[in-house]
Amino acid sequence: MAFEAITTDLRDGILTITLNRPDALNAYTARMGAELAQAFVEADADDAVRVVIVTGAGRGFCAGADMSAGADAFGGDGAKLFGEGRPTTGAPKGGFVEAIYTCRKPSIAAINGGAVGVGITMTLPMDIRIASTKAKIGFVFARRGLAPEAGAASFLPRIVGLPQALRWCYSGKVFGADEALAGGLVSEVLEPEALLDRARELAREIVEETAPVSIAITRALFQRFAEEPDPLKVLAVDGPLAMAMGASADVREGVSAFLEKRKPSFPGKVSKDMPRPYPWWEV
Repeated sequence: MAFEAITTDLRDGILTITLNRPDALNAYTARMGAELAQAFVEADADDAVRVVIVTGAGRGFCAGADMSAGADAFGGDGAKLFGEGRPTTGAPKGGFVEAIYTCRKPSIAAINGGAVGVGITMTLPMDIRIASTKAKIGFVFARRGLAPEAGAASFLPRIVGLPQALRWCYSGKVFGADEALAGGLVSEVLEPEALLDRARELAREIVEETAPVSIAITRALFQRFAEEPDPLKVLAVDGPLAMAMGASADVREGVSAFLEKRKPSFPGKVSKDMPRPYPWWEV
C-alpha cells in the first residue's frame, strides 16, 4: 500500500509515523486508519524497527473524524470513515486498533496538538503518551450522538481508572495537557519544540539498552494480564517464559555487557526468537 495520509521514517531502529493531513488538522479518514494499520503490521514484522513513534504534521495531532461528508460519514450506506480504504494484505480484522495492540514493538504517541474523538482513542492502545503544552484533548463522542470507539471502553479505564474515564466521556469536553497529565492519560507535558526530541530520547533508551525479545514479551505480558486478578494465572505463564529466556543468547549477552560495563548487543530477533510458551493465549 502506498501511503497518502501518513508518512513513515525509519532511523536507528525508530519508526516515526506522522499523520499527514495538516490542512485538515490531520482529521481521520478511512484511508488514514488503513494506512496506520498497515504501518504497524509492517513494523511488527520488521526486525529493524524497535520502537514506533506516532505524531501529527503541522499544528494538530488528529482533529478527530473528518466530518466533511456530514453525518453519512459515520454510518448508513455512506460509512465513509470506517467502510473504505482497508489494507488488502495482512490486515487484522480489528483495523488499526488491533494492529497497534498486537504489535510486538512498543509505541509512543507524541501528541503535538489537538487530539479529539478518534484522534485520542487511537493513542490508547499505544504504550506511552506524551503531550505538548498546546495539546487539546477530548472524548467528544456524546456531544456528537456517538459512543466511544476504537476499544476505548477497555483501554481508557485501564489507563486512568473508571471514574476519570467516565467523567471525561460523560462531559465530552475538550481539556488541556495539564488535565491530561493530572488524570494519568499522558506521562509528560513538554513545550512544543521539545516534544519530538523527548519521544526520540525515550525511544533511543529502549533501542540502545534493551533486548527486542524481552520488550516484546514484556509488552504481551502486561497487555494480556493487566486486569488479571489471579497472580497464579500469571505465574503459570511467566515462570516457563523465564526458564526459556534464561537459557537464551540474549541473557548471556546482557550479563556479559553488565559485567564488562558496556552497552549490550542483543542477538535475539522478534521475528524468529520468541520463546515458548509465546503466544500462550493461542494454545
